[in-house]
Amino acid sequence: MALVTLRSNLCRLCDFRTRTSLATLKHWPLRPAHRLVRAHLCWWGSSLQPAPSRASSPLASGQHFHSEWGNVSPRTHDGDRPEENPDEQTWCRRLRDLSSSADVLTLVSSLDPLPDAVAVLALQRIREVEKGDSSGRLRGETLESPIFKALCFQLEQQSPHLTNVGLATVLQTLSMLPADPPSSLLLTLMAECQRRLQEGGLAVHELCVLGESLVLLPGPGHRLLELVTGHLQREELGRFSPEDIVALYRILQACPEMVDQSQGFLSRLNSFTVSLVSRLSPGSMSQVLSALVALDQAQALPLVIKLGRYVGRHIPHFTSQELGAVMDALMYFGHHDRFLTKALEQHVATQCVTLNSEALSKVTAYCSKKRVLSKPILNTVAETFVCQAETLAPHQILELVEPFGQLNYLPPNAPAFFRKLESTLAAHCMKFPPKMLLRLLHSCSLLERHPINFMGKIFSPHFLHQLQGDEPYLDRLSLAQLTQLFLTSILECPFYKGPRLLPKYQVRSFLTPCCSLESPVDFLLYRAVMTALIDLLGARLYFASRVLTPYCYTIDVEIKLDEDGFVLPFTVHEDVHKRVALCIDGPKRFCFNSKNLLGQEATKQRHLRLLGYEVVQIPYHEVEMLKSRLELLEYLQSKLFSQSPGLRW
Repeated sequence: MALVTLRSNLCRLCDFRTRTSLATLKHWPLRPAHRLVRAHLCWWGSSLQPAPSRASSPLASGQHFHSEWGNVSPRTHDGDRPEENPDEQTWCRRLRDLSSSADVLTLVSSLDPLPDAVAVLALQRIREVEKGDSSGRLRGETLESPIFKALCFQLEQQSPHLTNVGLATVLQTLSMLPADPPSSLLLTLMAECQRRLQEGGLAVHELCVLGESLVLLPGPGHRLLELVTGHLQREELGRFSPEDIVALYRILQACPEMVDQSQGFLSRLNSFTVSLVSRLSPGSMSQVLSALVALDQAQALPLVIKLGRYVGRHIPHFTSQELGAVMDALMYFGHHDRFLTKALEQHVATQCVTLNSEALSKVTAYCSKKRVLSKPILNTVAETFVCQAETLAPHQILELVEPFGQLNYLPPNAPAFFRKLESTLAAHCMKFPPKMLLRLLHSCSLLERHPINFMGKIFSPHFLHQLQGDEPYLDRLSLAQLTQLFLTSILECPFYKGPRLLPKYQVRSFLTPCCSLESPVDFLLYRAVMTALIDLLGARLYFASRVLTPYCYTIDVEIKLDEDGFVLPFTVHEDVHKRVALCIDGPKRFCFNSKNLLGQEATKQRHLRLLGYEVVQIPYHEVEMLKSRLELLEYLQSKLFSQSPGLRW
């Protein structure tokens, strides 16, 4: 009986000491650095401090208690312990094997005492297992747990004794807390970081980890992040590991407002990173390329070129998200090569079933923007579209379909492909934004798959009003696409009897500096052909150059013929029986390294023929094979006379 009474009294004494200890810690005087942060930030009294109760005190006082989430019972004698004083490494290994926050908190509650290193790892593990939450925040039940509050309270009190990496790890977890005023734990940790920065005791890797932790925090960490970035810029780049270099790019990417002041350092960083590209992982390459885009490092072309070369070797090892980021960056910097295209073709062909639709659309957009006619990729896209059209978002449908028109390529399953596209548009037309729908229909028209069933809709005043939106006028590209579709309806769809496009929505020329439906003539090729034409026809008077027709197209060279086939001066407007249009097609009018005309150029030549012009094509790859001016003269003579046997000069 006396033994029972003694145990009861000891319990009360322990509880009293715990409450006294917590009360003392609560009113402990603030450190000077803490006061400095508090002066600039809003104080959040005790959002993470545990109430001085039996449930929240064990991590601060070393008591044992029954966990609400597990079967951890009070240990009254040594025989109840599963292991005798396990070391930190054992507990750390156990923490890494746990897959839920409840299990982590249960394990933490069983430790007596709780080492600081294990406390940091426990908080890190909670962040890792809850990272899948769509909100990016810790769950409410975790935040309300007395064990979690006590864990945070211990870390706050022990912050001067945490390692530099442990300090940064706790800050990373705090980024997942609700975006409320900063907690006392956050203020304490930031004050401790500022103290250590001022003392200069952080190594390069520790600065990088701390910087990335501060990037994830909202407003309170911005001033401290500037201090960390300043320290990093003063370090010698040779001391950075490849992982630290990637972390530095991520930190700078999160501070775009600092680019103007840091451009000199960025230039040195870009030059140094060239030597490390071969040691970067696929994920790191993707992150560096994304940072270069965000920081607008157009002058870092040597680094981009080398990254692009190594990207081709690692295409199968990128995740879908990383591959999409890589494609965006390469399009932004205008880089491409045949080895990268070949690697993409192999990857898309082998992963056609499992490849993410967003990643596939990025690859297709890359081919379109760089004018790469990759039949394996486009064929895979066409097959994927037929099978998955119902699951694709409108922007994905546009990104998958539009390149076919731009590259002027019909896949082997073209009938099924366009039937699926038409049925999808008929069922979900209202879901497509007006400009997106216009671009999609215009792309089909470039392939001579004219959207007759939708022309009445896009020429209607209601659709044109939607297309304009809140802007005072329609953009030039949309007006040009509407005009070309209207011209198509007249020239290639004479059976169309629906609404017509009003004159105020029609452009006068498809060739404009910023958003053109024609490619400008190649200057060097144009000058060579002009010189040969003067020799052939006898004078510059007998042909006109860069002629704007009444049908919005610009002809590179126009030659007028009378009824007998004689060449007329270009100033003559009467008695013109036939007009010859020379299309001097440079490399930019073809798909890259191909003899396949782009869709807009093929449509232009098709329309000129329907308008009555005699179209003579002068492609660059034929002219490049000629070795002398005399051969070029004979080439033009054969071109003109073979196309127009009645032509005389």
